[in-house]
Amino acid sequence: MAVTATSPVIRQWIADFVAETLHTETLEQVVTRLDNAIIARVPELRDRDMRRDLAASTRAHALEVLSGLTQDRFDYPVPEQAHAFARTIARRGHDVRLLLRVYHIGQDAVVDYMSEVIDQRQLPQDIERAVLLRLFERTTRWVSASVETLTDTYMAERERGLRAALNQRAEIVRALLDGAELDIEQASARLGYRLAQRHLALVLWTDEDAVPAGPDGVDEAAALLDRVAARCAAAVGNGSVLTVPSGATALWAWIGVDDGVDPASAPWPVEAPVRVAAGVPAAHAAGFRGGHREAVAARHVAERARPGTARLLHYPEVEVAYLAGADEIAMRALIDRELGALTAPDAHTARLRETLHAYVRARRSPDAAAKMLGVHKNTVRYRIQRIEELLGHPIDQRGPRLDIALDCVAVYGV
Repeated sequence: MAVTATSPVIRQWIADFVAETLHTETLEQVVTRLDNAIIARVPELRDRDMRRDLAASTRAHALEVLSGLTQDRFDYPVPEQAHAFARTIARRGHDVRLLLRVYHIGQDAVVDYMSEVIDQRQLPQDIERAVLLRLFERTTRWVSASVETLTDTYMAERERGLRAALNQRAEIVRALLDGAELDIEQASARLGYRLAQRHLALVLWTDEDAVPAGPDGVDEAAALLDRVAARCAAAVGNGSVLTVPSGATALWAWIGVDDGVDPASAPWPVEAPVRVAAGVPAAHAAGFRGGHREAVAARHVAERARPGTARLLHYPEVEVAYLAGADEIAMRALIDRELGALTAPDAHTARLRETLHAYVRARRSPDAAAKMLGVHKNTVRYRIQRIEELLGHPIDQRGPRLDIALDCVAVYGV
């Protein structure tokens, strides 16, 4: 009897494959592989927020398609995460053709992955042919249905009157960040934000598990980030603020800051589920651009940092950790070499690390370190003595590398 796409042996093979792939670790590996294949051919998606939205969409699609492979139905509901990704593409000012490319490249990547899996299993030729036929038929229907639905989502977003101004704003901001020569007065008028001033660049985003399912949840997150940016502008700046969505649940912002004001010393209205990364205040277009680069770097640190890291990170606080953390293996080698026994994860050793960090930041002054820690100076002296015993050498023998190692551990943990 000929083997067809609906034969029991094919159904069983596909059911086993689906069960294996739905394991969390395997599914994440597949999602990462598909996203990397898409991004390699669509470089506009390399941005961190675009990647985040793409991954959420890919993961949700994978769950729908995998569940459908074991059934005879041919309808594939388009998940809300895919709608959010389509809206992000529209809000960023990209053409609808980019959305179409993503899905056709995604289909190719799925077929490549399945072909590789089948080759590894060394299936009989008739079973291999039947599996590929069923897969190709399902993925073609999935892509067609998704593209049709999401094109409508994209067009609706682009056609909204408010988004027309937002797209114009995004284009100007992108040009400024790319270093384009613009008429500053004209650009300021179109943005509704004065560029000839001192700027504090921010990146705001929400915790990944904080957004309720459905379109209302995504819209609520965007509105929340706008409100927080406005409150920050009132609390630490001169009230002027420019915002540009950078993802379904992320926002770029610039706050006008008067000369002589130190935003780092002001109380910031930041609380869960929002996180904020801030650059260094600087003036004019160069400060607009440089501060954003620093805020993005601070966010990069925040997303790699140990649990419990503050919801607000200023770039100067994590600059050393960002630069040293560019090479993870080299950074960890530096930490192990400089801290040795002080890398133990227990609470007592953590107190010793905290004391040593305060001591080096206080320029090796026990009195100043004691004030930073809220302990007696003799406690600091005792702990430093114990630290030197563990390290096997006086602290004063070590140079800037020790300071860098302590900065990195304070952010990334041991």
